[in-house]
Amino acid sequence: MGSLAAGFWGAFFCAVALMLAGSIAAFFRSLQRVALTAALSSLVSALFVVAYLGWLPFGGAGVQARVLAHLATICAGALGWMLLAMLGLLRQPARARRIRQSLLGISALVLLAGWALEPMAALALSSVVAILGAIVALAACVRSARRGDRLAWLAVWGVAFMLVALSGLSWIALDRDHVGWPVHAVSAVAATAYLTSMALALWARYSYLIELREVMSQGPSYDPVTRMRSHAETGQLVGAVFKSAGGETRPVGVIVISIGNLYGLERLHGRGAVNHALFVCASRLRRSVAADVEMGRLGEDGFLLLVRNSEDPVRLVEMARQVAGRLLRPVSLGSSADPSAPEARRGGWTAEVGVGVLAAATPQMRPSAAVSMARDMSRTAWSYSSRIAWFDRDVRQIAELPLTDVR
Repeated sequence: MGSLAAGFWGAFFCAVALMLAGSIAAFFRSLQRVALTAALSSLVSALFVVAYLGWLPFGGAGVQARVLAHLATICAGALGWMLLAMLGLLRQPARARRIRQSLLGISALVLLAGWALEPMAALALSSVVAILGAIVALAACVRSARRGDRLAWLAVWGVAFMLVALSGLSWIALDRDHVGWPVHAVSAVAATAYLTSMALALWARYSYLIELREVMSQGPSYDPVTRMRSHAETGQLVGAVFKSAGGETRPVGVIVISIGNLYGLERLHGRGAVNHALFVCASRLRRSVAADVEMGRLGEDGFLLLVRNSEDPVRLVEMARQVAGRLLRPVSLGSSADPSAPEARRGGWTAEVGVGVLAAATPQMRPSAAVSMARDMSRTAWSYSSRIAWFDRDVRQIAELPLTDVR
């Protein structure tokens, strides 16, 4: 294999690594089913490619061909099972049992027949069966797509790419010494496209689990627009955080973000544009803060951040600057029910953000007073160039937070 072909396959293994990293992140977010499916898909695909490229570190040509025949059959069955599960075709126990028995039976027959053949003939048989299995999977994806499953169209493209990659890899394995770099390039690109399509399909199929977990933990107080606590639930959160803080040595950091131009946006473009703006702002806010920061909605135009044991005002200042910087970026809004429709597109909109920082709200301060003070500061910050206000204890008044100096 030349360096050019190796570069294409290197891109494929980078995609495998990214998918594995995503599965690990999903696992730590308590999405074990998503993580397991993504990890198995990437690992099985990588093992399949490694074997077909002849990178197994044992045996001669005959032994490797025999091992490849077994791996092709096993990997094809495993990938087919995961694809059917992703399409939702295994939800009925009776159907899942029949499909599992069929896959196991076909795999066993192919493996037994392979032992009656020469190693290269067994490899050819396994490759042909794997290709036929991919064609059947493609037909199942098209059938699901024609029945109205829009996600299945993504799977159709993924399996089509897999057919191309599988055909190219079979050619490489059967005639390794005479295959040129274009075959490697096409196979690697198709394998990468297949893996990307499956990753997108898996995320689209199982992303609702994140939403479901939030709904189950917060119940009717969950706000589906921002995917945060609602205003009522945020009020209960404030009381709980201040109550758990204890003595004066454990202050609470309070940051309030207020958006001043939502009313004008609603008058111009309707409620749909406001919901879109809140959705985007909340998404940017979640990406801007650490996992130990409690978040929630505050009224119709604000958000509240609470930091327990906030003994470092520098961290709060940096967090406020990061939040303000993210939320001040322009947003392309739409109000149509279909955000991808051309008529749903609007001009750029920039949130009129004000951030109020109360660096050390002691537990002796009433929670409502601390939040009210931070909210007043956030609205005062609308007139500041930095859009950030804090309580300056030296002069005992609200002041603009310096852009660079941290006190």
